[in-house]
Amino acid sequence: MASIHREILIDAPPERVWDAVRDVGALHTRLVPGFVKDTRLEEGARIVTFGNGMVVRELLVDIDDAARRIAWSAVGTPMTHHNASFQVFDHGRHTRGVWIADLLPNELAPQITAMIEQGLAAMKKAMEADSREG
Repeated sequence: MASIHREILIDAPPERVWDAVRDVGALHTRLVPGFVKDTRLEEGARIVTFGNGMVVRELLVDIDDAARRIAWSAVGTPMTHHNASFQVFDHGRHTRGVWIADLLPNELAPQITAMIEQGLAAMKKAMEADSREG
């Protein structure tokens, strides 16, 4: 099983970043605009339309406010298994974000890694712009 682990340092308060992360229906407007074009909520899931046109149904596994961690699973994709989490950590005046994804088949890891890295770049841009404005 491929396991992808990426971290990012964001120049924004962790409270602000977590507020955007936990707003599960606003990926496209608050957290990763451009990387995600649309997010629609369903019971226990969200339908995510990425900037590249890919549409994915993500089951929302857990939203843990105390740990500032969200977990989800993409279903109905070429992946036979997928689970991921994103967690927000206090890092002084900054936020350390940790995104972990486990998936099968292993051959899809490069594509998913590239998407995670694009998502983190979009998140950093949006959160740091929001921090400067706020």
